[in-house]
Amino acid sequence: QGRLVQSGGGFMQTGESLELFCVGTGVSGAIFRANDMNWYRQAPGKQRELVATITTDGKTRYADSAKGRFTISRDNAKNTVYLQMSSLKPEDTAVYYCNLAAYDYWGQGAQVTVSS
Repeated sequence: QGRLVQSGGGFMQTGESLELFCVGTGVSGAIFRANDMNWYRQAPGKQRELVATITTDGKTRYADSAKGRFTISRDNAKNTVYLQMSSLKPEDTAVYYCNLAAYDYWGQGAQVTVSS
């Protein structure tokens, strides 16, 4: 069964940048290419929220909190989706998850902590 493997995350200072990676391991290229990919995050005590989506043809959508600061991208040849985050704020502190919704595949999560 396919799964999503994440890397990245860590302890950051306000204003810094960070990139998260998500590789579709065991996911066929055909499935990866044919599906939208999402990044979610869950802060302590809060519900999981959708941060960014990239469609199969590369269109992107962002939560208001991410617009102008986060960039989602994908490399279908590498079965990989990225989340580039800049101008990080303490309120970005959360566990970040990548997601292939159509198959309910989730990454294992990556903690991002932003200190003021």
